[in-house]
Amino acid sequence: MKISNRLLLAACLVLPFLGACKKQEAAQETAKAAVAMPATATDDNAWNAYLTDVVTRNLEGATSTYVYTLPAESSTDFQGSYDRQLEKAEEDMSRGGVEGTLLAFGGPSSAKSADLATAAFAKAMPNSMKGVKVLFIGAQADSDRVKAAVDPSGATYKFVEAK
Repeated sequence: MKISNRLLLAACLVLPFLGACKKQEAAQETAKAAVAMPATATDDNAWNAYLTDVVTRNLEGATSTYVYTLPAESSTDFQGSYDRQLEKAEEDMSRGGVEGTLLAFGGPSSAKSADLATAAFAKAMPNSMKGVKVLFIGAQADSDRVKAAVDPSGATYKFVEAK
């Protein structure tokens, strides 16, 4: 009986310590440095890492995520990439959204990413995106026109300045 009481007492003393360690580890993971915006528009891998980091930091309860990105405008098949992304985004917007979904738009050219978002949301029916979050990663100068395109859909708009 004394041994079991001592084991229970030891467990009661150790468990809070283990919980504190896990909280400290979680805080350290959260405090990871943000990935810096790439210095050049042509480094697709760096842009993908940057956009992934920004989207990950803005998930805030999203249950599914769709990211629409474009390569640098100088890439050999930019127009083909743009057309394919636009077709996919327009199809997605025309179906409406499911609550908890995060839609993110970004890339080396803020203006082209904004063009993609505004064209895609032209296909969205009014109030068909309630509960959906739209994240635009780009320049402040492009944010207002994306917000104006998103608002009629009923989605929640969030802007993150690419920097």
